[in-house]
Amino acid sequence: MHPRKLLVFSLFFSILFNFPRSPLLLVRSENLSFDFPSLSLRNLTLLGDSYLRNGVIGLTRELTVPSSSSGSVIYNDPIPFYQPESNTTSSFSTRFSFSITNINPASFGDGLTFFLSPDNQTLGSSGGYLGLVNSSRITKNKFVAIEFDTKKDAHFDDPNDNHVGLDIKNLVSMETANPDLDLKSGKLITAWIDYKSGLHRLNVFLSYSSFKPNFPLLSVDIDLSDYLKDYVFVGFSASTEGSTELHLIENWSFHTYGFHPTSGHNVSDSSVIAPPIPDSPNKHHRRIGLALGIVGPAFFCAFLVIFGWVSVRKWRGVRMEKSFKAELMTGPRQFNYRDLKLATRGFHSGRIVGRGAFGTVYKACFQDSDTVFAVKRSKHNNHEGDMEKLLLLGLSCANPDSLARPSMRKVLQILNNKAEVVVVPKLKPSLSFSCGVSLSLEDIVSDAEEEIQTPGPMYEIKLG
Repeated sequence: MHPRKLLVFSLFFSILFNFPRSPLLLVRSENLSFDFPSLSLRNLTLLGDSYLRNGVIGLTRELTVPSSSSGSVIYNDPIPFYQPESNTTSSFSTRFSFSITNINPASFGDGLTFFLSPDNQTLGSSGGYLGLVNSSRITKNKFVAIEFDTKKDAHFDDPNDNHVGLDIKNLVSMETANPDLDLKSGKLITAWIDYKSGLHRLNVFLSYSSFKPNFPLLSVDIDLSDYLKDYVFVGFSASTEGSTELHLIENWSFHTYGFHPTSGHNVSDSSVIAPPIPDSPNKHHRRIGLALGIVGPAFFCAFLVIFGWVSVRKWRGVRMEKSFKAELMTGPRQFNYRDLKLATRGFHSGRIVGRGAFGTVYKACFQDSDTVFAVKRSKHNNHEGDMEKLLLLGLSCANPDSLARPSMRKVLQILNNKAEVVVVPKLKPSLSFSCGVSLSLEDIVSDAEEEIQTPGPMYEIKLG
């Protein structure tokens, strides 16, 4: 099998064996419960003007002058509302304590809400929109909310400035009720909201104390599964418009129930405690089999990956060795101009690796070879002039008179066309040197290998 195909094959088996066991794919709808005696940012997200101070959430700005403000706080995790395994809709109950205070009683409005929404970005406009609905997208909202309204807004058909209402998709309440307590008194008020999916009934309770009343303030028969889908986000919102009203949430608990357990371990179902069951031999064997079923495919996949990696490295080594041997056997190659032009991308300037006196060297890559070549492109224009310059420079360097020879620095400047060539005398300079023998010009240029005897003294010889 080809090494690359083998590597792909091994990766396919790795994914195949591990795919069913991926924990990210095992999404279950289970009962959920949380209780916050005091609030923190560990599990909550603040939006808009909301803030946290001393374990209490403020939903609108705390100012001494009237202003417009809106804010919301949302529980970070989505809440399962529908269980497809059993085709069951969740029931839920929530309890929270809030207060609505105002340093200027004559400047009140607008109220707060508890909401369930399909997304975790619920932040609406200020004023009568209660921080829940965006004023520019009134018809594009999906939510279920209980409003605690402190201002009569004729635009939303509010009955008065102290009422509780059920809002679905818009702020015109489906049902309203007038509590026998003042929502904006500044006192701590506790609210209970219960929804029973089996009865399709929503109940709202209010009290100044921590004891739940026997009878609900607001009771509505409604099937919330028509408005809420698989998962929802829960939280609070509030707003003001030209007022100093302050909306505070001090504690919060939330519970869902009614889902059937989908596994042997459910963190939400803490009310039922099963006695421990001792391990049996069959259970022990099942554990061993489960361990082997997980570890075995993992080792097999690791073996395939390692084998594929080694095969690829070996294949590359053999290929390089064959290429090297082929080059040694074929010897020098002859290339036509078209191949050289393609290999150097048309003698592109980006392929230049060096420049010389007689041409430019380019990097060349041929399609049928992995070897990188160097191609020298000779300069044909002014070739005779360059040769003449080099000959004159050579004659200058060979001048018998050391004072007339150019320095090495001068030679480099001439070669780099930074200086003019030294003028060579038209007449051949006289050559004079001393030696221990008497030689003629024929002896100097002769190829004879005869040994010349030099018994005499030093003589001076002049040529020319």
